[in-house]
Amino acid sequence: MNSSPKLLDVVALAVDLPQYNLWRGQVGTVVETLVDGTAFEVEFSDREGRTYESLGLLPEQIMVLHFEPAPPETKVEMVTA
Repeated sequence: MNSSPKLLDVVALAVDLPQYNLWRGQVGTVVETLVDGTAFEVEFSDREGRTYESLGLLPEQIMVLHFEPAPPETKVEMVTA
């Protein structure tokens, strides 16, 4: 399963970022690919769609959320931080 973030992917934080008042598990959207895909601008919005934070994050700081089951032949790749 390709878990490399792409534009408009829904992602969750894999780390706490207390300096931005963001915590592991908070959900955001990739709104820009930065530095040739080595970083991503992620926007965090409230339930009304108002952005409360937008910042550049590294791939190891986020995980792509999947809303469909993976095909049976999919090999899962473990990533450790």
